[in-house]
Amino acid sequence: MLLITLLSIVIVILGVAWWKWHVFISLTVAGLFLAVMSGLSLDSIVKAYETGVGTAIAGMSESAALSPIVLSFMVAGLIRIATGSATVALTTAAGIVAPIVEQMSGVNLELLVIATGAGSLMFSHVNDAGFWLVKEYLGLSVKETFKTWTVLETLLSFIVFGTVLLVDMVI
Repeated sequence: MLLITLLSIVIVILGVAWWKWHVFISLTVAGLFLAVMSGLSLDSIVKAYETGVGTAIAGMSESAALSPIVLSFMVAGLIRIATGSATVALTTAAGIVAPIVEQMSGVNLELLVIATGAGSLMFSHVNDAGFWLVKEYLGLSVKETFKTWTVLETLLSFIVFGTVLLVDMVI
């Protein structure tokens, strides 16, 4: 994680000084890099220490008879709520659900990816960088941002998930 942070700082410094990028662009690129790498490192930590998260979720899905599409949506949503980051939720949920899906047949992987992405969008809150970007750029209060952005992201998440379930029934 220290290496990721140092690389992000280097991107900002090089972006502003050497490539003559605007400070905002440099910070945005570094922030995106940091978010993606943090998600990947969280996934690696879960796998490296064999915390049993994947096994517990697999057991839960077998006992509850959840389809992999519903499972990936739920896992991504729970991680999103816990961390606030859609990128971290998406990459971590994919790392948790992928070993479970490998052992199944007849899973539509395209719909699984869309459902995981939809789950990673729900309930945007104060831990989400996008929440603050929308708040600042639109000049909203925190309460107004919850009423607009959080509701919008949550509606989008569930509408896409419902569409995925409908398409899965047809295919």
